[in-house]
Amino acid sequence: MPEGGAVDADTIPVSADPLGPHPVNAPVPSVLCDTLALGGASHASAGVLWKMTESGRQLDANLVHLPPDRRVGVHAEPALDVLLLVVAGGGILEGIDGPRTLTPGLLLWLPHGCSRSLAAGEDGLSYLTVHQRRPGMQIRRWDPAPADPLP
Repeated sequence: MPEGGAVDADTIPVSADPLGPHPVNAPVPSVLCDTLALGGASHASAGVLWKMTESGRQLDANLVHLPPDRRVGVHAEPALDVLLLVVAGGGILEGIDGPRTLTPGLLLWLPHGCSRSLAAGEDGLSYLTVHQRRPGMQIRRWDPAPADPLP
């Protein structure tokens, strides 16, 4: 190594892998679904078309379809911000700031605590939601003894 601890570019080892060395069990990118194919298909009923189920994930994601003229009533997510991407169809998002027209490709940020409702248009509405994963329910051993004994 040259004086002063500087690294000479000619002495940096070149790896065969352009991303450099990595652990054997390193996480890798995954194709999860084709949102355009799923969301653009004709669906008669409302519901989740796809959901993220990979173990070890830190996100939850759902591809949801609403048939023509169906609604999701007023609701708010109190603890999580949500990204909503319109995949196919169209509709209206109603918030306290008024209605917003939803068209394919539109990406919305729905901050935690904001009230909103969704209404599908005449072509239905397919949208992807992404948010931080909610912690699962935990089963704990029940201890019948009170934490702080009474005097």
